[in-house]
Amino acid sequence: MKLAIVTAYPPSKVTLNEYAYHLVKSFRQKKQITELILLTDATPETKDLNFPEAGCKITVKECWKFNSYKNLFSVTKAINQTKPDAVLFNLQFMKFGDKKVAAALGLMLPWICSLKNIPNIVLLHNILEEVDLKSAGFTSNKLVQKVYNFIGTSLTKLLLQADTVAVTMKKYVAILEKKYLADNITMIPHGTFEIAQKPTFTLPHGALKVMAFGKFGTYKKVETMIEAVEKVRKTSGLHLEIVIAGTDNPNVPGYLATVQEQYKHIPQLTFTGYVEEKDVASLFHESAVVVFPYTATTGSSGVLHQAGSYGKAVVMPDLGDLALLVKDEGYRGEFFEPENIDSLANAIEAIVTNDAYRISLGKTNYQAATAFPIKRITEMYLEQFEAIIEKKMLDVGQASTRSA
Repeated sequence: MKLAIVTAYPPSKVTLNEYAYHLVKSFRQKKQITELILLTDATPETKDLNFPEAGCKITVKECWKFNSYKNLFSVTKAINQTKPDAVLFNLQFMKFGDKKVAAALGLMLPWICSLKNIPNIVLLHNILEEVDLKSAGFTSNKLVQKVYNFIGTSLTKLLLQADTVAVTMKKYVAILEKKYLADNITMIPHGTFEIAQKPTFTLPHGALKVMAFGKFGTYKKVETMIEAVEKVRKTSGLHLEIVIAGTDNPNVPGYLATVQEQYKHIPQLTFTGYVEEKDVASLFHESAVVVFPYTATTGSSGVLHQAGSYGKAVVMPDLGDLALLVKDEGYRGEFFEPENIDSLANAIEAIVTNDAYRISLGKTNYQAATAFPIKRITEMYLEQFEAIIEKKMLDVGQASTRSA
């Protein structure tokens, strides 16, 4: 199979680029795949294709740009030129831009593939029906929220023109089937990127690192976490380092620089900036606990799956999709009330002051993560593609019989 993947890809900073890296790393090792075609956004630097494992040929075509109105046409042209057997879209609603028209035009691509009868799957990481637009930083204006919801519904209808729409949570399947009366939705878990064979639950000597990882500024805010750790320092007397790993959300440029200036008097406060893929493992290994300082959720959490794969204890807000993941996939952690400093401090303290509890949480999360390694996830996508291709061949055969 010659498989095309429409996605952002490292060193791109556009959302879901890291997920694409691990999809590609796994897909290229599948015997069914003869060539991977990456239809990516343009970046000044070359794409990261340095894989140690043997794998199939990879062709990169940089054919779209964030917020470009030409993406619908440029990606379609690239598909016509490369002639893939199937196309996988690695998407969320702001994939192609944060401007409404640019975003909408890009999301028409699965429909175009269906018109061309090219087998295609949309991997949809979030659904607008489950996003709190105010908490997620989109808008607090009720009228504008209604406009966003109308646009979101229209775009979802477009995406549902794909052969299959894969979502990462069972709840999403039920919501989409009920609202849109769709019968082409399936649940394929997010999966876990790197599975350490034997995670070490012992920590390096020195300060215990309390770490948050992601893109910050909208619904991921670190002020509460910083102040909560300060409280834990005072009550426990422990030597704690606060690690903010990641960058600004593109919608809130300058957020982390402002926070860094605001809390410059706080000792042992580290801002790593963008974390290269090769540095992710050491970042998690060195951390005592991973904190999710979220005010809302917008989909299945890749960071939670990563934390689990490294056997880490986690502190999570008791809301939305994170709480569902704990129930559905078997993760465990300490919960806190969102935006409540005391609640977050209590949750962090419960872990950093009890090594046995920290290790117990880490072991449970590792077990949950190993249930769905990324190699199993890519196998599930290939099974879906094989079913789609078989159905299309059957439909063609039946049409030929009728015409005869």
